[in-house]
Amino acid sequence: MQSPRSNRVNLAYNDAELTIVQEAAKRDGMAVSAWVARKALAVAKSQLVPVSADAREVLAELIRSRGELVRIGESAGSTGPCDGEPGTRLIEEAVRRVDRATLQLMRERASRW
Repeated sequence: MQSPRSNRVNLAYNDAELTIVQEAAKRDGMAVSAWVARKALAVAKSQLVPVSADAREVLAELIRSRGELVRIGESAGSTGPCDGEPGTRLIEEAVRRVDRATLQLMRERASRW
């Protein structure tokens, strides 16, 4: 059983920062202190890797692209517009490249911590 949380940490934010943290906590339906504690612990345990807005957009695009490639591959495999095997293999390789790029970006972000 976990021991009760008896240790306290004092944090300081300027008005703009506090507003950002409050909005994030509200989005998750949590009190600010609980939200900050949970996120800080997740980062410390490497369960959550913070990313910049730019990296987040790149990751989102890679994920969207992977989904589209998978759908195209499923369509090609079931209807045969690429005549089956060769076209499907090209799509599968494209999915692997997107996966590698996604993992590389995630590793690069993680190594900064």
